[in-house]
Amino acid sequence: MIANIQWENLFDPQLAAESFPFVLQGIGYTLLLSFLTMIIGLILGLITAVGRMSKKIWFRWPARAYISIIRGTPLLVQLFILYYGLPVVGIRLTAVSAAIIGLSLNVGGYAAETIRGAILSIPRGQWEAAQSMNMSYWQTMRRIIIPQSVRVALPPLANTFLSLVKDTALLSVITVPEMLYQAKIIGGRSFDYMTMFILVAAMYWVICTLLNVVQDYLEKRYGRFAA
Repeated sequence: MIANIQWENLFDPQLAAESFPFVLQGIGYTLLLSFLTMIIGLILGLITAVGRMSKKIWFRWPARAYISIIRGTPLLVQLFILYYGLPVVGIRLTAVSAAIIGLSLNVGGYAAETIRGAILSIPRGQWEAAQSMNMSYWQTMRRIIIPQSVRVALPPLANTFLSLVKDTALLSVITVPEMLYQAKIIGGRSFDYMTMFILVAAMYWVICTLLNVVQDYLEKRYGRFAA
């Protein structure tokens, strides 16, 4: 059966070359949404991580519930609820707004545990030294704990960002015009989805490869300060 497959029909270089500029139009949404939601997600993650470690029940339990919900449900379902489900209760979001909220909340839930683990990895003596200098809890976090936690949290957070970039492909199901959405439109017109999907896969691979180079550079830079 494999021998009968017409391999020359698997990928059409001419169609890929002609379609590339149109698919490339979606890369702006892919990168913009990735960077924007990563920043928002990191802020949410930091707040949630602090709440997760808080001794105050009113702060700790909502943080735990948020992490549990985000990590226990698929991202695609979360996007469907935001874009297709909320209109049922009178809340209508644009596709881009739903994408930003959904991806940010998802990143925040996963980043929270990464950040919490990085903070807990700092020796207790660092906290005690800060207390001996009459630093408040937030001063200790801002000046001592968080700067040191960055080095520990950087590799897993970089991996989270790479996953986020690839997860933007899911946004095509809520009509965000990112790369996969553009490819699906062209594939429908040309009746050659395989070529378009291979093209999009190659573009995502190039983006993630370049981001890996940046990740390696940052890890080496912060690694210089490791004991």
